[in-house]
Amino acid sequence: MKYFGTDGFRGEASVTLTAEHAYKVGRFLGAFFKKDDHRPRIVIGKDTRISGYMLENALVAGLTASGSDAYEMYVTTTPSISYMVRRKGFDCGIMISASHNPYFDNGIKIIDGKGFKLSPDIEEQIERYIDEGLPELPYATRDQIGKAYDYSRGKETYTDYLEALVREAIEENGGERDTMTPFSGRTVALDLSNGSAYRLAVQVFEDLGAQVIARNREPNGTNINRNCGSTHIETLQELVYDTGANVGFAYDGDADRCLAVDDEGKVIDGDHILYLCARYMRKHDRLKDDTVVTTVMSNIGLYRAFDDLGIRYEQTQVGDKYVSENMMKNDFSIGGEQSGHIIFKEHAVTGDGILTSLMIMLAWLDAEAPLSELTEDLKIYPQLLKNVKVADKEAALRDADVIEAADAVSDGLGNRGRLLLRESGTEPLIRVMVEAETDELCRENVDRIVDVLHAKGHAVD
Repeated sequence: MKYFGTDGFRGEASVTLTAEHAYKVGRFLGAFFKKDDHRPRIVIGKDTRISGYMLENALVAGLTASGSDAYEMYVTTTPSISYMVRRKGFDCGIMISASHNPYFDNGIKIIDGKGFKLSPDIEEQIERYIDEGLPELPYATRDQIGKAYDYSRGKETYTDYLEALVREAIEENGGERDTMTPFSGRTVALDLSNGSAYRLAVQVFEDLGAQVIARNREPNGTNINRNCGSTHIETLQELVYDTGANVGFAYDGDADRCLAVDDEGKVIDGDHILYLCARYMRKHDRLKDDTVVTTVMSNIGLYRAFDDLGIRYEQTQVGDKYVSENMMKNDFSIGGEQSGHIIFKEHAVTGDGILTSLMIMLAWLDAEAPLSELTEDLKIYPQLLKNVKVADKEAALRDADVIEAADAVSDGLGNRGRLLLRESGTEPLIRVMVEAETDELCRENVDRIVDVLHAKGHAVD
């Protein structure tokens, strides 16, 4: 598709994603959900990017012009929009965010009435309306024109839910901790990435009794993700080390993913999270069919650790939407990505960074051991990923010399490692990833593929 990728409509604000685009998206959605006398209700959130104001107002204008009502939650997280759609029966939700991208990018994520990402066939219809103005959509008139509402209270509904599920889990597990403030006595460091979670995460952890040390919580519209958050985990490592916190959590711009740092300053990535949470859930009979859903990016070491525990696993394409589809189809309990998109089906249908950090806390408290000890049996293979910007992703992957080099690398690694060569779903990048027994082997084999991409003229500066 021209505009929509694996994570909605994303582009540089006012360049490839304009206010006009947002207005037309609003016009289409406002009309699409208007059936007979039904007056659609659509909830909207945004992250802290400066362009969010522009896109938010354009979307609201389009929705109300088509006769739908817009409920604005303002700065909030993507998973909170998904939750509120399901909880309050909105026709759909819209999140204005470009996740981990730099501030000058932005995006429009559309969430259907069940809390999932919008289906591709509807996205194709939106694209046709943007480019061709088809179908022609009437304007609402007189008392049929939509209204816009301040729906800030939706954030409180969401945080109340998160806090309640923690207290209920403590009680159901037979824990002796105070269920009102179960995190009392624990020091938690938070890197809020100057993004969507900059208030919500602090509130949740403080309400649950934790002592919170928060950084990167002063968004100014242009500092989201800048040298902070889950894409710069070293910032959180330094914070945990300097403060002696028991654990640290870092979120991305819209807080649908989370990475952690343990008490020794080691990174707890998505594979570690799947490992420790799956063990915790199985202990309490919450791991359906003893199965975890992963993507092809998960480390070989995770699969070997699951084999030792007798936990089964499935693999999907990269992308939380594919993990979610597998989980919903098979009713599996947990799945996720190495990047920190983790889905806990009992509580959510999409990745939720704050929820993920709370589940890690529950697994840690339940084990009554330092967090650093809970992943000792998980041996992660060295892994190297390089992103190569290319002019044409499909042409690069079809190139016979690139294919030949990839086959040679795979054959050379055998069962001692693996190569993953794929295109990005949201950026003009080819991702080259190698796992092997040593860092040197990873580097040699990744560079072998990257050199071919450059030599054949696919790579661009």
